[in-house]
Amino acid sequence: MAFLGSVEIGVRDSKNPDGPAHVFTPGAWDPFVAGVRDGEFDRP
Repeated sequence: MAFLGSVEIGVRDSKNPDGPAHVFTPGAWDPFVAGVRDGEFDRP
């Protein structure tokens, strides 16, 4: 996770540093973190 200026937050897979990054606005970051915390993205 990295702050990209004052308006974006970047996330990438540390095992694949040359891979793509997901970039979130602050308004999208909180729902994403809540989804991770609540298991929304867990594999079945």
